[in-house]
Amino acid sequence: MKNREDTRKINVGGVIIGGNNKVSIQSMTNTPTKNVKATISQIKQLEKAGCEIVRVSVLDIKDAKSLTYIKENINIPLVADIHFDYLLALEAINQNVDKLRLNPANITSKEKVKEIAYKCKEKKIPIRIGINSGSFKSHDNLVEMMIQYAEENIKILEDLQFSDIILSFKSTELKVCLEVNRIASKKWSYPLHLGMTEAGTEFSGGIKNSIGLGILLNEGIGSTIRVSITDDPIKEIKIAKEILKNLGLYKAPTLISCPTCGRLQYNMIPIVNKIEEYLSDIKSDIKVAIMGCAVNGPGEAKQADIGIAGGINEVLLIKKGKIIKKIPMENAVEELIKEINSLI
Repeated sequence: MKNREDTRKINVGGVIIGGNNKVSIQSMTNTPTKNVKATISQIKQLEKAGCEIVRVSVLDIKDAKSLTYIKENINIPLVADIHFDYLLALEAINQNVDKLRLNPANITSKEKVKEIAYKCKEKKIPIRIGINSGSFKSHDNLVEMMIQYAEENIKILEDLQFSDIILSFKSTELKVCLEVNRIASKKWSYPLHLGMTEAGTEFSGGIKNSIGLGILLNEGIGSTIRVSITDDPIKEIKIAKEILKNLGLYKAPTLISCPTCGRLQYNMIPIVNKIEEYLSDIKSDIKVAIMGCAVNGPGEAKQADIGIAGGINEVLLIKKGKIIKKIPMENAVEELIKEINSLI
């Protein structure tokens, strides 16, 4: 099994995927791409949330011809997602996108794939070969079929001396996703893009993504990820950051909070929610603790950079292991934010 550090380095619009580079976070817009105003607006929101590479759907020629304008008005690499019509891929290349995502299961002509690869090589545009389990009519021997499709299409590209390749193998089935990516990591040195496909809602899909991506990343597999959920794509970025942070692969704040019990004597949960939202835009790896009572609260808060532990309608403010002062509950959020800002 090749560790992510042993994979090739692929330049996607200035973001280097593979090798010893950090695991990058991707997402995909859910606006009509030809609606450039809405698409650019959503991409800018994704950028702010921490998205590092963004993918857009190219359903028709109007979508394809919008790509240059979109790219000129965003700050992260732009990936064109192409299915069925190879002419849309050629137009996306003409629009100078930063990467193409192709699903070889629905562009079946090898000659057309060759034409796309030739143009990409000419313009130094990488190709992600995206194998999706949903593209296969039969699910018998699914892992084997996914690997075989990848082999065939990698050979087409390699025969043209094209090596700017990223691979992805996505499935709704967790076990399939794990098995196929483990095999691919042994077989090829190309960087792997990880993701679960059609994973579900923020709740169920978030859990499935966290398990699947977390297991593979912890095994050293995967150079870039996209969390897929049926919801606002901003939430995908938040989940992705949390997965990577807990594996030591991303620098972000850590919020510690207790599960609450009958000992709680102040209204803690709204404070936790407000502080979590505030921390979502911070890049520091500060550790913040919000605890409920005197049993574990002061001890946990002392291990954080800054924290509070509850009393009766008031909290203790604890900074770098020392109790600083008592704060009325109604002032807790304001005071905690002030102290967080003093440390970042």
